[in-house]
Amino acid sequence: MDCRKFEIVLISASDLEDVRKLFKMKVHARVSIGSNPNTEKRTPTDKHGEINPAWNFSIKYTISEWMIQYPNDMLVIKLYCKRKLGDRYIGEVHMSMKELYEYSYASGGSAIMTCPVHKGSAQSQGVLRFSYRFGERVTIGKLVLAESIAGWSMC
Repeated sequence: MDCRKFEIVLISASDLEDVRKLFKMKVHARVSIGSNPNTEKRTPTDKHGEINPAWNFSIKYTISEWMIQYPNDMLVIKLYCKRKLGDRYIGEVHMSMKELYEYSYASGGSAIMTCPVHKGSAQSQGVLRFSYRFGERVTIGKLVLAESIAGWSMC
C-alpha cells in the first residue's frame, strides 16, 4: 500500500469570537482527516491567549496515497472553548487534502496557511494559522502498516 507521512503544526489562532463572556476563554483544537472519527487528535488547551490562542503543537499521521489524489478527503480543524459543562464550539477550518498537497508541492511538500474560521455556513470571526508537510511516498507491507498505524495512525 502506498502511503505518506503528513505532519501538521497548529501554530495559533487570532481574533476568535469570544464565546465565553463571563470567564476566560481556554481554547483547544481537534484535528481529523476524512470522515473517520478515530483520526481525531487534539492540542493542549491554551489557558492564557483567550481569543488569540497559541499552541505550536505538532500532530502526525500516515495517510494513504489516494487521499491526495481525490478532493473528497478533508482536513478538519475544529476549535473549542473548554468549559466544565461541556466544551463550546467556536468554529472550524476545512481543507481538501488534495488541495493542500497541490499547494505545497511547488515548495517541496510543505507550506504555512492562514485560513478564516467558519461557523456553520457563515464566516465566523478570526483566523487559524498552521503549517504542514507531506513526506515522500512509500510502499509498506501489512505488518509494517499495522506498526505504522499504532504510532502515527490512519493509512
